[in-house]
Amino acid sequence: MILYKFQSDLHYRHSIPHKALKNKHFSDSLEMIFIERYASSLPYLDIYRIRNDMKLIQSIQRKIRKTHYIIRITDKTGVFHIGSAIDYERTVKEYQMKTNVYIELSSNPLMDTFYKVIHASNDLRRKRQITQWQYTKMIPDKNKIELAYLYFIPKPHKLIIPGYNNNTVNTLRLWSAKARGEFNFQLFNAGDYIRAVAEESLTENITRVLYPNDNFDKGKILRLKQEYFLVSASLQDIIRRFKNSKLFSNTNNKIDFKLFPEKVALQLNDTHPTLTIAELMRLLIDEENLEWNQAFDITTKSVAYTNHTLLPEALERWPIEMFKNLLPRHFEIITDINSHHLDLVRKKWPGDEERVKRMSIIQDEQQIVHMGYLSVVGSHVVNGVAQLHSNLLKSTIFKDFYELNPEKFQNKTNGITPRRWLLSCNPDLSELIASKIGDDWITDLSELSKLRDYIDDEQFIRDLQQVKFENKKRLVKVLEKDFKIKANADTIFDVQVKRIHEYKRQLLNCLHIITLYNRIKDNPDIDTVPRTVIFGGKAAPGYQTAKLIIKLICNVARTVSNDSAIGDRLKVMFLENYRVSLAEKIIPAVDLSEQISLAGLEASGTGNMKMMLNGALTIGTYDGANVEMDEEVGRDNIFIFGMTVEEVHALREKGYNSKEYYEREPELKRALDQIRDGFFSPEDPNLFADIIKSLLESNDRQVKRLLSNKIFLILFYSYMLLADYAEYLKAQERVEQLYKNQTEWTKKCLLNIAAAGKFSSDRAIREYAKDIWNVKPSIQKLPEPHHSRPGIKHEIEKIEMAQFGAQREDY
Repeated sequence: MILYKFQSDLHYRHSIPHKALKNKHFSDSLEMIFIERYASSLPYLDIYRIRNDMKLIQSIQRKIRKTHYIIRITDKTGVFHIGSAIDYERTVKEYQMKTNVYIELSSNPLMDTFYKVIHASNDLRRKRQITQWQYTKMIPDKNKIELAYLYFIPKPHKLIIPGYNNNTVNTLRLWSAKARGEFNFQLFNAGDYIRAVAEESLTENITRVLYPNDNFDKGKILRLKQEYFLVSASLQDIIRRFKNSKLFSNTNNKIDFKLFPEKVALQLNDTHPTLTIAELMRLLIDEENLEWNQAFDITTKSVAYTNHTLLPEALERWPIEMFKNLLPRHFEIITDINSHHLDLVRKKWPGDEERVKRMSIIQDEQQIVHMGYLSVVGSHVVNGVAQLHSNLLKSTIFKDFYELNPEKFQNKTNGITPRRWLLSCNPDLSELIASKIGDDWITDLSELSKLRDYIDDEQFIRDLQQVKFENKKRLVKVLEKDFKIKANADTIFDVQVKRIHEYKRQLLNCLHIITLYNRIKDNPDIDTVPRTVIFGGKAAPGYQTAKLIIKLICNVARTVSNDSAIGDRLKVMFLENYRVSLAEKIIPAVDLSEQISLAGLEASGTGNMKMMLNGALTIGTYDGANVEMDEEVGRDNIFIFGMTVEEVHALREKGYNSKEYYEREPELKRALDQIRDGFFSPEDPNLFADIIKSLLESNDRQVKRLLSNKIFLILFYSYMLLADYAEYLKAQERVEQLYKNQTEWTKKCLLNIAAAGKFSSDRAIREYAKDIWNVKPSIQKLPEPHHSRPGIKHEIEKIEMAQFGAQREDY
């Protein structure tokens, strides 16, 4: 509590019993110290203000007892926090009536008291009446005092998620930042509207802005605040619930945190939540008073890390100075973890200081904290999300760590839920499948393999064709209604919907479109399959090249789609605001799924699985989950093209020269020249100059980059679009030839659906549960709510139907 630091001194130096301190007015105790030091009473106004502050504190204490508020020092920075695990959302008037204290809090009345305390303590130390240790413990650095409750509090939201046909309802805990003072009506009434809302607005930006632009320090700081806010709120809630479980130690009446890893599994999804490791350590050490080694053992046994990217630049690295300024205690903890980790490295490889330097979480030369390395060191399991990806993790970015702890690394191939991505979004196909093999596939996707028995069933093949056509017609209506775009369902729907990034190579698709356009323009009688190419996806806010790629696609779409000589033979569109609800309309209608990343850079992908499950054929490189899809469905039923990982590495070693391919392929040269010369941007001929530069001049290179006033080298890799261009065109020609034979095409679609069983999220979760979380999934269906549930305190009045927006209580 706020009084804690002074209570200690009052007890030991003035012999005031602890019991008396709880009842004695803070103002009287503080005044006594001032009288002793200055032999005179405090001015009346100071006494009045201090007593008001005491009433304020007592009011907070009452709220602690009644509404579970907490007020305490939660780290070693001197930051005081007031928070709660309950929902704070109320109207301003009701909020102030129920928590009278907060009307006063917004004016920061406690700061005067703090300064007086600091002043008195300085005097005590100057006269050597207290030791430096006592002084340090009593007084936080005044420059670091931040009354955190004046800025934001975590506001939890429960999103109810019903299980499928098992009488289970889970809750997804979401968080938003809420300003402590709802609104400053005094400033508003005085005409200063900006100041009245500024504090609330800045506070709520913590969770208001999704993916802030982190090309600048302010964006980086906001992102780091967001990550810490979400991690800390979640962990404190988890620990609260764990402590409420009353898992006491056998030796004393305290909560036994040794049981924490048995009850809690924390799965880090990439490096964004990596602060979980440092924050859990802080909570266990500073809040629960555990020893460092015990806290680290609990942390590593509770935390596991899933990596989702092989791009070194995508693994978060925070500038040391920024990290220390925002999270000094966490930096201290990470420094200790790093020392412990490097001791193990030195023990295994004595004298190999170069390896020690490579494996350090804190990179002194570049002045960064490497969150990917922290994730590996602070976890008991590290996994990739496809077999190829997991193998590359061990041989590339985490090679040293794999050699240190090979048993720590696993593979867990991604999966998708068939309930959403087939049963819900494609009811016609679901009904057709169920008519042949029943509905067990809904919870056991491997049942789809039975569809292979119907490969020669002509009526079933025709029905499957009709389902796809009806889905395409529905998508055509959506395109016209929502995007004002006319499309033809009698064309092949060629779809690439995913995050916009150079390594995913939407540009390669775009070059193919330009090549098709030129072929049709040059020879109007050419025999081509009419094609509708659909793009969708979003670019990171600060990723200018990705945004330029979107602009190029839109300009190519404008040129191609508006050319009357082309008509329906080639249509191109970029759908804005790609999201799950839109994906549910697009994916059932896809004929051709584009998965064309450079081999070795796509971790897994799930869009490829969703489209496969809905009867699309895949054109793709030997990358990510495409490799396992190829193994499941057979090479004859998927269009694989381009270099393998080994060939990419060999070409990189040899030296990738993009201009060699530019000069060798006339159609490629023509397409690039059109982009460079402004054919698709007549209003600004140089608009896409940077794209041409990246394709023709930006081969593998080292670039000097400034970060926190330190210059270091980054190795940039090209994505070798031009090297795969010719093979990609040949694969697309195979697509056209097969599509002309609709019966054969549909049979291959059926074989893809039948081979999709491995890619169920049910299988993935079972593997995580068995190999990482150490829990055994149960397929037992719970009794219906009006029946008793053994071992569960069930109060029917606490549960209402989801459509009424109710929340299920925690039991």
